Amino acid sequence: MESAEQQKARDGPQKRSPLDLIMNQIRRKTSFTERKKPTMGRLFRPSVSSDKNSDIPETKESESSEGKDSAGPGTESSDADSEIGSVVGWGRVKQFVQKLGKTPDTQSLSLAHCDLTATDVVELGTLLPFLAQLEVMDLSWNDLLGGSLKALTVHLQHVSKLKVLKVSSCRLTAHDLIALGEGLYCIPLLEMLDLSWNAGVGGGNLHCLANHLPSASSLRELHLVDCQLSEADAVTLGEALPLLPCLELLDLSGNKPMKEGLQIVVSALSYTPQLKTLKLSTCGLNKMSLIMLGEKLKLLPGLEHLDLSCNKESGGGFSTMTASLTLLTHLKCLDMHLCCLTEEDILALVQAIPSLSELTELDLSSNKSIGCMLQFLLPALPLSKMKKLHLNNCGLSLDTCWALATTMQSLAQLESLNLSWNKSVGEILQQLLEPLQTGCKLQELRLSSCDLTTEGMLHIESACKRGALSQLKLLDLSYNGSVGDCGWVSFYSGAAGLKELQELDVSLRPSASLSASPWLPALLDALPQLPSLRRLALQRWAFSSGEREKLDKALSKRNVVLECDKVAATEAKVAA
Repeated sequence: MESAEQQKARDGPQKRSPLDLIMNQIRRKTSFTERKKPTMGRLFRPSVSSDKNSDIPETKESESSEGKDSAGPGTESSDADSEIGSVVGWGRVKQFVQKLGKTPDTQSLSLAHCDLTATDVVELGTLLPFLAQLEVMDLSWNDLLGGSLKALTVHLQHVSKLKVLKVSSCRLTAHDLIALGEGLYCIPLLEMLDLSWNAGVGGGNLHCLANHLPSASSLRELHLVDCQLSEADAVTLGEALPLLPCLELLDLSGNKPMKEGLQIVVSALSYTPQLKTLKLSTCGLNKMSLIMLGEKLKLLPGLEHLDLSCNKESGGGFSTMTASLTLLTHLKCLDMHLCCLTEEDILALVQAIPSLSELTELDLSSNKSIGCMLQFLLPALPLSKMKKLHLNNCGLSLDTCWALATTMQSLAQLESLNLSWNKSVGEILQQLLEPLQTGCKLQELRLSSCDLTTEGMLHIESACKRGALSQLKLLDLSYNGSVGDCGWVSFYSGAAGLKELQELDVSLRPSASLSASPWLPALLDALPQLPSLRRLALQRWAFSSGEREKLDKALSKRNVVLECDKVAATEAKVAA
C-alpha cells in the first residue's frame, strides 16, 4: 500500500496542509530528547534556512528511506522534512527551557539559577544549532556547571551572533577557560563577557582564556568581580588589554590578591581609550596605586563611572589625583565609600568638583573623618544635576547638616538620599524636609539611626501631606527608638501621601523591644492607602497574638513581605 508521501509525489506538487505536517511528524521516530542512545543525534544536522524572515533555524535529517527519492516532485517532500526538522528542533529547545522553569526565546537564553548539571550542558550544546539568532546567553549561578563547559563551547559556531555571555558563579576551572578561549573565535560579535565570582579564573589561570583573545576584539564589557585574581593574573590582564581597544567597562572589584600587580593593570589602561566605566572596589588600592592611576586617568577623557570604594589603604592619597580628576569632564558617578578619606582628600575633591559638571552620583559613605569638611564640598556640587547623594555614616557635623539643608532646594533632580547613621540629622530634620515640595523626585530616603524624635516624625507627616514624598519608593526609619508613640501615630496618619512606597522599614535595634499596641491601629488604617507596598519591616516591635493576627489578616490579600518578630506585647521591654 502506498504511503501518503508517495501518493502526493505521484499526484504532483501541491501545498501541504498543517494536518499533513502533523501526521508526518507523528510517523517519524521518537525525537532526540526522548531517546537514550547518543548515536541518534546524527539525525539532526543544521542547514541554512530558506526563509530569511524566520526566527527559527531549519534543519535536515540524514538520508532515510523517505528521502531517497529526491528528484522531481519528491523534492517537495524533502522541503517539508526540513520544515518538520525545524519545528522538532525548536520544540526540543522549548521543552528543555520550560522544564527549567524559564521562557524560551530565540534571541535571549536565560538559565541563571537553574541548577544546571553537566548532563544539561551536553544537551544544551546539541540545541545550539536551533538557536542561530541567539544574542544573549546567561548561565550564571549554576555551581554544577564547572568542568563541563567544553561540551557547550564546541557548538558555539552555531550561535555566531552571540553578543552577551554570562557564566558568573559557575565554579569554572582552568579547563573551562581553555575551552571558552578556544571557542571565542566562533563568536566574533561578543560584546560582554561576565566571569565574576569564579575563583578558578584567578590563581594564575586567567592566561588560559587571555591567550586565545583575538586581536582587536569587539569586547566592550569584561566583568571579573571576585575571581581571586593574583599578581600573575594582573600581568596577564595587563598584556591582554591592548587586544581590547573597544573596551568600555572593566570591573575588577573584589580582587584583593592582585594588590601588588594592580599597578600593571592600571599602566595598561592607556590601551583602552574608550573606557567609560572602571570599577576597582576592594582591590587593595594604596597611595602608590593612586599616583599611577591618576596619570592614566588623563588618557581616559570619556570615563563616566569611577568606583574606587572599599580601599582603606588609599586614604590620604587622593590629593595626588586632583589634576587628573579635573580632566574627567564626562564623569557622572564617583564612588569613594569606605576609603578612610582624610580632610586633605576632601579638600582635593573640593578643587576638582567644579570641573565635574556632569556629576550626578556621589557616594562618600562610611568615611567617618570627613563630617566637618563636607560643608565645603556640598555647595561646590552641580546641585541641579545630582540624582544620588550618599553620606551615611560620615560623622556629619551640625554645620554640615545645615549646609545640606541650604542646598536641598537646589537638588531638584535628587532621587536617592542616604543620611543614615548621622546623629546630627535628627536635630535639623525640619530644615532638611521643608524645601521639598510637590513634584519632588525623591524615590529613596534613608534615615536609619539618625536620632529622630517625635517632633521629627511630625515633619515627615507634613512632607507626606503636601505631596513632597509622593514618588518615594523606599523609606528607611529603622533604629530610631527615641521616637515616641505619638510620633509613629502621626507618621502613619500621613501615609496617604506615600502612594508609590514599596519598602518601609521602622525596625528597632536588635537589643530593643517595644510594644506596637499604641500605634498599630494607625498602621492598620494606613495600609489600604499604601497600594504599592511590597516590604514592611517591623523587627523588634512586640505584638500580642491577637494583634499579630490582625496584621496578618490586613496583609493576607497583599503581596507584602512582612519582617516581624513574634514577641508578645506583655514581654516587651524598653531598651536603655
